[in-house]
Amino acid sequence: MTRTPVKPSSISPEFYEKWTREEMEERVRAIKQALGDKLVILGHHYQKDEVFQFADFTGDSLKLAQLAAQQQQASFIVFCGVHFMAETADILTADHQTVILPDLKAGCSMADMADDEQVEECWDILTDLFGQTIVPMTYVNSTAAIKAFCGLHGGITCTSSNAKKMFQWAFEQKERILFLPDEHLGRNTAASLGLELEEMAVYNPLTRELEHVQTELENIKVILWKGFCSVHQHFKLEHVEKVRKRDPEMRVLVHPECCYEVVSAADDSGSTEYIIKQVKQAPSGAKWAIGTEVNLVQRLAQNHPEQTIRLLNDMICPCLTMNRIDLPHLLWALESIHSGEIVNAIRVPEEVAGPAKLALDRMLALS
Repeated sequence: MTRTPVKPSSISPEFYEKWTREEMEERVRAIKQALGDKLVILGHHYQKDEVFQFADFTGDSLKLAQLAAQQQQASFIVFCGVHFMAETADILTADHQTVILPDLKAGCSMADMADDEQVEECWDILTDLFGQTIVPMTYVNSTAAIKAFCGLHGGITCTSSNAKKMFQWAFEQKERILFLPDEHLGRNTAASLGLELEEMAVYNPLTRELEHVQTELENIKVILWKGFCSVHQHFKLEHVEKVRKRDPEMRVLVHPECCYEVVSAADDSGSTEYIIKQVKQAPSGAKWAIGTEVNLVQRLAQNHPEQTIRLLNDMICPCLTMNRIDLPHLLWALESIHSGEIVNAIRVPEEVAGPAKLALDRMLALS
């Protein structure tokens, strides 16, 4: 059965819940064919399969934003990810391109843990304590406003893949780093460079105080923002120990957004792209307990039946905000393009986009 197209302005994504999956998929394919090169759909690795299957390009957040910028023929970029990813894509794409997020409620709890007012306040406190000795650095999993802050203060962005290299650059600029918004990636990266845990402190934006101070202030080299990923925080040392006891041959591979104790106990750690690469190049019969988002781990298991692949923590849930992008929302966004009534366009104001791009460009120049 072929459904009659409807105007998105007259409905909500819930309208499509009356349709079968096959009907929605048929309509998505029809719109993709009709729009041709004018449309590019980007799919983050954590997306549901029902959405991921339609992605023209897949990857992590920064890779997808860069790919969006390369698709100069595309007028419309539908980003199946979360809000900060769509913001980054808008910053990096040309003026004639429109970035669309199928559900504006698809946010990131980690990115939301640092807002610009809190960071400005933190900066004032830290510069009173340390003077002009700090370089601000933000994980790309942050809002455009935080990227802009870093750009305006001589700072930089990083990914989980290049964080170590960006740390090295920052230490060439000044004595200390303020790392936003994920304390775990910051701590794990600093430790990988040989810094001691005593050389790190945590800034708590709620109390406006430094925590975990174990040395004189002058010896602190990294100030970590008190933030975390709501998915990766659920992987614990006890899960690694259970795997070791149950099957000593199983390798533990985790994302560096996991806590320091888990990353230290794992056999290996790395970005989403790194995890995928390690599994792809592993021999038949390899065994993995992987500490990252469930949709990705399940997809790896499906694509590599010759290996044993399981979640490090069987009780982990999918990234709830990422999973707000479902087939009804994707179809609703595509219908809006097809009808000329664009919904959920992401536009970063120029006063934010300009300095945010400075921070991104500094990183890209080193990558």
